[in-house]
Amino acid sequence: MKIIKYINTFAISLPFLILLTWPFFEEGAVIFALLSTMLTGLFQFSLTIKMLVDNPNDKELQYYTIGVFSFFILWLINHLIGYNSFITYLLCPAPLILAIYLSTIIYKKENK
Repeated sequence: MKIIKYINTFAISLPFLILLTWPFFEEGAVIFALLSTMLTGLFQFSLTIKMLVDNPNDKELQYYTIGVFSFFILWLINHLIGYNSFITYLLCPAPLILAIYLSTIIYKKENK
């Protein structure tokens, strides 16, 4: 569980580490930091799959997985209907909320 915690901590800190290069790369640092958040999501979802394989009955991990799938289904629906403002505003904070939720699960399980 410690390795999972370290990988999650690295994945979350990666965008911030990239932002530290602002004095050298300016706008490029912001763009790469924003793009690295997708990598963070991929790392976190991969960690979730690994944790679900180890413990398939964990309700918190199942809720997280449902949240991820719901986010992408809602994103697809929003694209198909032409980007409804209300749905777009719902989708914007969802990745941050999912990242915080999974991090909370990981840190809670690591301290057990």
